[in-house]
Amino acid sequence: MDAKMLRRQKIRFRIRREVVGTAQKPRLSVFRSNLDIYVQLIDDTTGNTLAAASSKEKEIVAQKVNKVEKSKLVGASIARKALALGLSKVVFDRGGYLYHGRVKAVADGAREAGLQF
Repeated sequence: MDAKMLRRQKIRFRIRREVVGTAQKPRLSVFRSNLDIYVQLIDDTTGNTLAAASSKEKEIVAQKVNKVEKSKLVGASIARKALALGLSKVVFDRGGYLYHGRVKAVADGAREAGLQF
């Protein structure tokens, strides 16, 4: 692993010590690659993924917008899926990334669509 990945992993582990998702209040985990962004709602007590969304979904790919706007759409998508499951509160896990840019756009999109964290 290079230094950048190692640094992010240390930050990730530090965040994960504090942020734990339950069935009633799952963890909203964010993974950001160079092209796409992926989010999951995770119940850490059982280790199950309750819902997932990514910028590779058909309705998001169909819209020709930049990566930050796509991230906001992904946040709205995961919020709709969470509300359909009867979940309104989540714990946000930024996954070692700075709360800025695409990661912040996911959080803003989810908040605007009705999730609380």
